[in-house]
This record gives sequence, C-alpha cells and structure tokens, in this order.
Amino acid sequence: MKKTLLLGVAALSLFAAGCGAGSGAGDEDTIQLGAMFEKTGPVSAYGTAESNGVKLAIKEINEAGGILDKQIELTEYDTKSDNVEATSIATRLATEDNVVAIVGPATSGAVQAATQPITRAEVPLVTPSGTADNLTLTESGDVQPFVFRTSFQDSFQGVALANFAMDSLGAKKAVIIGDSSSDYAVGLTNAFKDTYEGEIVAEEYFTQDDTDFSAILTKIQNQDFDFIYLPAYYEQAGLILKQAREMGLDQPVLGGDGFSNQALLDLAGTENVSDVYYSAHFSLENEDEQVQTFIDNYTAEYDTAPDAFSALAYDAVYLVAQAIEDGGEATPEAITAALESITDFDGVTGTFSIDENHNPVKSTLIIELQDGKETSTQEIQP
Repeated sequence: MKKTLLLGVAALSLFAAGCGAGSGAGDEDTIQLGAMFEKTGPVSAYGTAESNGVKLAIKEINEAGGILDKQIELTEYDTKSDNVEATSIATRLATEDNVVAIVGPATSGAVQAATQPITRAEVPLVTPSGTADNLTLTESGDVQPFVFRTSFQDSFQGVALANFAMDSLGAKKAVIIGDSSSDYAVGLTNAFKDTYEGEIVAEEYFTQDDTDFSAILTKIQNQDFDFIYLPAYYEQAGLILKQAREMGLDQPVLGGDGFSNQALLDLAGTENVSDVYYSAHFSLENEDEQVQTFIDNYTAEYDTAPDAFSALAYDAVYLVAQAIEDGGEATPEAITAALESITDFDGVTGTFSIDENHNPVKSTLIIELQDGKETSTQEIQP
C-alpha cells in the first residue's frame, strides 16, 4: 500500500477514526489495530507525538476506503512510561482486545516489556522508535518472530555520529555525558566509543531521575575538548544543554534521535541550542511532495508541526496496512509473514525494506540546530 495513493483523498478532510481504550472486538467490516504509547510520564512527549501520527494515518486510510474494504478501528492505551504497565497492556491488547497487530511503544525498555506477551499470543508489534540493537533478537541471537520496527538502530546512529564528528567537524577530543540507566543511551555510547578514533577526554554519567548536572559540568569545564557527546532522552538532554551553555561551555553537542522533539527546545531554551547536531529519521525541510503533504496534514490536525516520532509512527501504521494488503487478510499470522517480506516501502521517513532481523534498511540524517532551528541536514547511508 503506497501512501501516495491515499494522500490525495485524505488531504481533502480528516475525520476521526474510531479510537478509545477497550473498544473491544469489531465486526466483519472493521480491522482491529492496537496501540500503546507513553502518553503520560517522563517520556510522554515521544508517546503523544507517536499517538498523533498513528491516528492521522488511520484517518487517511479510512477516508480512502480502508484496507480490503474494511475500516481500521483503533484500541489505544497509555503505558504511563512504566514498563510494568507496558507488559500488562500488551497482554490485554493481544489476548482480550483481539487486535491483529500493535503499533508502539516508543521506548526500547517498553518494547522489551511487551515482547513476551505478544510473542506468547503470536501478535506482531511494530515499534516506531525502539532503537536498542537487541530489540528484535532473542538472547541467543535468533530473531524475535513478532517484533518489528520502523526506526534505525542505536549502533547505526552511534557510528554515524562518531564519523560525523571526525569527518565533518574534524573533532579530535570528545567528552561523553551519558545516561547509565537507559538501554538507549548505553547502546549509543558503546557504538560511538567503538567507532570514534579521537581521544575521549572524560566520561561522566547520570541517571534518569537527575535534574542538576552542575557537578558533572564543573568537572569538564576546564578540560580541553572539541565537543560533547550526549546520548540521552530530551528530558535530561534539554537540561544539560541549558546548564552547560549557562556555564559557558559552548563546544558543539552531538546527540541521538532522542533530541528530535520540541520538548528539548522548551527545556533548554532556544538561545542555548546552537552548534547542536543529532541523528534523525525525518526533516521538516525535506521537499519531497509526500513528506510535505504529511507535514501539512499533521499541522492542520494538531496545530503543531510533526517531529520524527510522529512521522515514524505514521509510517508504522502504513507499514502494517501494506502488510495486510500484501497478505490478503487481516490476521496476525498473515500480517507477520507479510511484514517479513516488505521491500521498498515508501515512507515519510524514507524508503526502506525489512531485513532478516526485522529492521528497516534505511539512511539516517544528521541535523544541525542553530538557535533552535534546523540549518543544515546531512544524509548518512547505511
């Protein structure tokens, strides 16, 4: 299912798809799709953006006639940024609500929490932004049969950022400030350290509950370094940027896709977000007609521009829709098999195919921010 076939109709008007927790099984004219996102709690900015992307995609698909002449009905729950809650919700969606597939959650830890129940129930899950390398693999290295994603992996963006620092910035000395409590940040840190050939002058670590980073920043203030590598979610990254700039630390800052949210700018203050570079799935400056149509429709619907997380979730719904169309029936078994075979999917976050480990083969972008605004974009091929 190509989005270009649907967007022309969808752009005319955007009406609401059926949506609400616990909507239960539908009739023969509907396809039950599940969603679970971190809509409240510490990473709610990611979950809310992804929920919006899901709902927009469903509206467009339903307006264009649905899939296999059926309308999509959404059953959605809030994981509250709690992994125990994610396990419970995944169980409910897969066994009680009888959904044919699940989109979400946003974070790697929540995906891991959902994996056992969806695997037991044999219901496919597509995470828009769970980037930890091991999400789609078992401990023994075999593929998780029901876990897929539309985002690139931590190792890919960690390598891309290290190469960007060396090749584009000519940076020879780095300081790492990372979140030791996050699988996401640890994965980004390890990939960066394995690739970066310059000197790592200092490594400082915090945990997700920290809000005062003055001690860490004081330790590095008089060090000789060219940039800060900051693998973290927006909640801590925004505060670190603010506090670092206010202390006079004006070196470039490099981060992962966790930077890609308005909340980063709100926490840091746009005046503190210059010489900041991050790996991204999506750019508002992309002039592709399909991307611009998505941006226009999203902005009209939510009165704010989309970010990478809403774009990834939007693509995740269309990926499931294509799997249903390719498989010829809306059953978990048919969708799982079709997802494994998808090639050249045409998404707003790029064109990609699903590889043998259920990961998309796609490029990444390195986006530059000056005064909180995107000023340049560099594409890094896989």
